[in-house]
Amino acid sequence: MFNRNRSLRVVAAIASLSLAAGCGMLSGGSGDGKGPIVVGTTSAPSTLDPAGAWDGSWELYRNIYQTLLAYPNGATTPQPDAAQSCSFTDSGSRTYRCELRSGLKFSDGDPLNANAVKYSIDRIRAIDAPSGPAGLLGSLDRVQALGDHEIVFHLNQPDATFPFVLATPAMSIVDPNDYPARALRKDTAVNGSGPYTLRSYTEGEQAVLAANGSYNGFAERQNDAVTIRYFQDSAEMVKALRDKRIDVTYRGLAADDILTLQQHGNANLQLVDGAGTDISYLVFNPKDPWAREPAVRKAVAQLVDRAAIAHKVYKDTVDPLYSMVPKGLTAHTTGFFDDYGDPSVPKAAKILTDAGIHQRVPLTLWYTTDRYGSETALMFQELKRQLESSGLFTVTLQGRPWKTFVVGYQKGEYPVFGRGWFPDFPDADNFIAPFVGEHNALGTPYQAKEITDKLLPHSRAESDRAQTVKDLEQAQQIMVNDARLIPLWQGRQYVAASDDISGGEQALDPSTIMMMWMLHRKTSW
Repeated sequence: MFNRNRSLRVVAAIASLSLAAGCGMLSGGSGDGKGPIVVGTTSAPSTLDPAGAWDGSWELYRNIYQTLLAYPNGATTPQPDAAQSCSFTDSGSRTYRCELRSGLKFSDGDPLNANAVKYSIDRIRAIDAPSGPAGLLGSLDRVQALGDHEIVFHLNQPDATFPFVLATPAMSIVDPNDYPARALRKDTAVNGSGPYTLRSYTEGEQAVLAANGSYNGFAERQNDAVTIRYFQDSAEMVKALRDKRIDVTYRGLAADDILTLQQHGNANLQLVDGAGTDISYLVFNPKDPWAREPAVRKAVAQLVDRAAIAHKVYKDTVDPLYSMVPKGLTAHTTGFFDDYGDPSVPKAAKILTDAGIHQRVPLTLWYTTDRYGSETALMFQELKRQLESSGLFTVTLQGRPWKTFVVGYQKGEYPVFGRGWFPDFPDADNFIAPFVGEHNALGTPYQAKEITDKLLPHSRAESDRAQTVKDLEQAQQIMVNDARLIPLWQGRQYVAASDDISGGEQALDPSTIMMMWMLHRKTSW
């Protein structure tokens, strides 16, 4: 994880969210008479079925479903959860075997066995939902269940990143009796085996979680119940925190609200500022006559002023990013800065005229109106200003709510659109592989044979990820040369909480997903 060399900022002189004050003792979310711990976020699930989501829905999945592998507190590589043990059984990283824990059950009492694991993985590929995670399983040939407790994954090529894939909430294990083999489950009930059960769910409003008494995994719950409330914007969420209607916020704090908390604070609140690996970027659709032109994309890359976006829009709560792989990960480069340098209108104009383009280029930029924070619209207004002030572009802005926005880009409707990315797992591979190939997470085919057929397979054969630098740096340079994806900024993680809450800093796993079971209240002797 990267470090901007900024000190940890904590409001009201609280040293850390995970630090108990004075002679304190831990208290559960409901055992002290204060009710469940209430967490606010702007990242609502798009579906409750893991086979249908490759997005922020994973935040909820991590807490109500179980995966074979996950990240215990402090771990940066996958460790067993539903599995008792997992390992490659060959030297070529093509056969991966897991042994399940004994006595695993779903929340309704049905047994969780090897067949349930096989069923859960197979249905992801069988359904192949447009917004689903099937693309993560590109290296999987077949799943084999041997008896009740042994699962073997046979890969079609060496893939040392496969354990990271199994640790993503996309690979959540579901009950075969309740989830159709070839269709997504449509109701709002959940049958998982995670640390919590989903007691009730109201779309766009809240998810009520209660301790799962039959859970059998690594998580040690520090509370009995959590309620997650979904907000449309940061200001509303921070007001709820100040009014003590929620206890913690973990996704979607706007820059202005962060600055207010940092500068003015509140005697009853605390704020932790930590490293993050989420990124924001532009996607160019090859189906659009202008966006498919390399010179148009490169001219945009030459004009974008990332520092202005970070400062003017995000008030320096994000960092400019010059590669799709963020700082802090092995193989990070600064390719876009190395090739383009500072924003330059003359250089951009030359790129266009050398390609025979002498008119103002019309581009329509699309963004989601209710995702990635309230600054998204401001960022696109700033991008429009930057491009149009060059005299080289005429820009139209369009926005849609997330659910319809997703449908639009999957259908290829947008010439250029903005996306955010929270990593599936903490490896540079995960900032390259999901975006290239015929079927990718963006719904826009990106033919990059050198990357998909050579560099990624070669790097995935290397179990020592430090030895993948050359391949992954070369892949990033190809992406810079193509300018199909233009990185904009890299975020930081901000967690705000009431001063009686501990565990927030420890609750974020390496993919910045919150493990709700780490949260707890502080009470005095």
